[in-house]
Amino acid sequence: KPVFRFAPSPNGRLHLGHALSALTNQAMVLKVGGHLLLRIEDIDLTRSRAEFVEGIVEDLAWLGIAFEPGIRRQSEHFDDYAKALDALRERGLIYPCFRSRQEIRAEVTAWETEAGRPWPTDPDGAPLYPGPCKALEPGDGMRRIAAGEPHVLRLDMAKARAIAGKALSYTVFDGEGGTRVVMAAPDRWGDVVLARKDVPTSYHLAVVVDDALQGVTHVVRGRDLEAATDIHVVLQHLLGLPTPLYHFHRLLLDKDGRKLAKSRQSDSLAALRAAGGSPAAIRRRLGFA
Repeated sequence: KPVFRFAPSPNGRLHLGHALSALTNQAMVLKVGGHLLLRIEDIDLTRSRAEFVEGIVEDLAWLGIAFEPGIRRQSEHFDDYAKALDALRERGLIYPCFRSRQEIRAEVTAWETEAGRPWPTDPDGAPLYPGPCKALEPGDGMRRIAAGEPHVLRLDMAKARAIAGKALSYTVFDGEGGTRVVMAAPDRWGDVVLARKDVPTSYHLAVVVDDALQGVTHVVRGRDLEAATDIHVVLQHLLGLPTPLYHFHRLLLDKDGRKLAKSRQSDSLAALRAAGGSPAAIRRRLGFA
């Protein structure tokens, strides 16, 4: 049977945008007769809180969304992500980078001033990594890591593309039986970060490994993550993992036209419930009557 998953991060209470995603997953599972898994994406141990995990489970139960038994918590599976990093390292596909975000921005700003034109950015608007750490000798990098110097591990996208080839693609399903093939363009992300010294993995790496280990066949998530699928497809190819089918649902926007977010204190489901809201009202509001 098809396997879907809903995978929130426990760094705040769920809001209406999360409810839309969870209910969209549930609706598609009911339509195709599949399974729905709950995953807690808590690799950022400094922001994740146990009370938020409890709140996620409480909110989803209140909405009436049932999941298969067992919850996968990413913080309990760092060994799985380390194995994936080792596989990429053995093929020379990752390298340590000791430049901070501030140093990269300063370097890019200096280049833009001299060149008189903008430096390329990724789909999220961040400057592409200029690449000076690629020139480091492997021994120098290992020495600096051993000394405890802050660093990240980046994917060498040029090497990754050379191995993966040019024809990377994934399939998008519309929930009504229709599909379309999308050509992935991971180059536009440059040498993405796959792990940090303080967080030994990244969202991109962890989600790809988790989807494969959990047998996920259908990924339903917001349109804000559509571009990131390029990275996931190239990682799946490099690691020999299956590529699920994808669906990108609409986003809920606030009065300023920005997507709902915990960081902007968007109304939480807990607050709506405390104000007298009901699961039925939430479902009607989101189009799931």
